[in-house]
Amino acid sequence: MTTRKTTDSPTWDAYWAEVSGARTEVIRGVEVDVPRDVPFGFEERLQELSSSSAREDVEELVSMLFGPDIFGSWVDAGMGYRELLTVLTWGMAQASGTDMSFAEAFEAVAQQSAAEGKAPSGQNRAARRRPSASTGGQSKRTSGGSTVSRRAASRS
Repeated sequence: MTTRKTTDSPTWDAYWAEVSGARTEVIRGVEVDVPRDVPFGFEERLQELSSSSAREDVEELVSMLFGPDIFGSWVDAGMGYRELLTVLTWGMAQASGTDMSFAEAFEAVAQQSAAEGKAPSGQNRAARRRPSASTGGQSKRTSGGSTVSRRAASRS
């Protein structure tokens, strides 16, 4: 077995920066490293916090993806909610190995927002009807005959 010469090989950090395409981007005046990999635990934490709008939770996700203190700098620079969603979508794509543009990330956010405002596709009114409280089944239509008030016959 032959021994490989290792004196010319770069450090791990230099190697990883080279193969992962390390670069930076300026977002709201703040230079950030473009995410090159999804941090361990990020996807699980994202699922856990998906319904939260608490500042601390959002800050935690931004810190995991872009680094500490970035969220506060963006907020101080006037970043809004939709803008933050766009940057997070872009950052997650970059971390996953997809080179998404900011315009594509904005479009994805817009489509998601539009989809959340509509009824689920493929469901008609009957499918969306709530189940009956007593049986768990769908409520039955009450016949018109049992709810119509009858006119009293006149006594002439």
